[in-house]
Amino acid sequence: MTIRPLILAALIAAPACAAPVQQAAPNVPEKRPAFAGQTRAEAVTAKTQLAVTEIATGLNRPWGVAVMTDGRFLVSEKAAGRLTIVGADGTKTPVTGTPATDARNQGGMLGVAIPGDGWVYWSYAEPREGGNGTAVARGHLVGSEMRDVAVIFRQMPTLDAAQHYGGRLVFPKDGTLIITLGERSILPGRMQAQKLDSLLGKIVRVNRDGSVPKDNPFVGKDGARPEIWSYGNRNVQGAALDARGRLWEVEHGPQGGDELNLIVKGKDYGWPSIGYGEEYSGKPISDNATQAPGMEQPVYYWDPVIAPSGMIFHSGKAAPEFKGNIFVGGLRSMALVRLVLKGDKVVGEERLLTDRKERVRDVIEGPAGEMYLLTDDVNGKLLKVTPVP
Repeated sequence: MTIRPLILAALIAAPACAAPVQQAAPNVPEKRPAFAGQTRAEAVTAKTQLAVTEIATGLNRPWGVAVMTDGRFLVSEKAAGRLTIVGADGTKTPVTGTPATDARNQGGMLGVAIPGDGWVYWSYAEPREGGNGTAVARGHLVGSEMRDVAVIFRQMPTLDAAQHYGGRLVFPKDGTLIITLGERSILPGRMQAQKLDSLLGKIVRVNRDGSVPKDNPFVGKDGARPEIWSYGNRNVQGAALDARGRLWEVEHGPQGGDELNLIVKGKDYGWPSIGYGEEYSGKPISDNATQAPGMEQPVYYWDPVIAPSGMIFHSGKAAPEFKGNIFVGGLRSMALVRLVLKGDKVVGEERLLTDRKERVRDVIEGPAGEMYLLTDDVNGKLLKVTPVP
């Protein structure tokens, strides 16, 4: 009796290994994922075809967008250091009354949100004596003037740097405000990302007036900033709540190692002690580790990087196929990146709109399930993305 036919039948029945999205070789191939599917998930192709409409052009490196109650848009123009009202016909009206920004390099006007409580909130690079830092303010928009402006949060300590500000704003249903922050890139900032007495390299949670919620994980702990929600983060430029109200984020790695993380309060996400990238010089970071006790693993990572910015969980309105999918703006990848989840694991990835060859800085979902994107350019665009009927 021979078993060869049985073996051959088994081989024929076994599914072929699915290929990932076409991309360059990893920058750090010697770093291996901690578990199957942590990187280079199966490439998928949506059945839903997308149409793109240009609503506005000529925006000066737009960074964040929010839909106003009257159907217009509020856009932050990073390089110009201002907020701008954009009409459905593409008209642009600058908003007056906002504080000055430090618009050098990655600074300027950053995140903007209209959560429905009567206030407009925005983050920006705040110029200070001795340097700058991420700040969050809120105000009442009356016509094109921002009134009753108050700064409700300041990242400390101040550093003289021009990168890694973070700046996304998320509003949980409990009435709090989550602010994503960076570690300012330079070594003195990087080395504070895992230190609890600093707000560099953190995600923080405050009340909407800037006070600290009593149930934050480090309230009352000696030597710890009570605003901290998570730490060991590098430069978080996208964050969103899933259908269960849990916080997820995407953050920039160095050369290789962009991450998707499911954030649990009080946890350490490892930067700069562990990661899946390397220095831009090609040298290892820290001791080149990818895992360490007490430090969280990313749900997913990219090597080479996509440079993620902006993130949503799609509701499935207008496109049921997209329900529960994550959409992330890709700067380096010049794509709208779609991730398909099964449970809390990424099981599929797709790069959309790559034919446009535009850096996608932000993505939000509108009330009918349409998506709005910002492209990162001195002649940036506000785009509307809808399913083709």
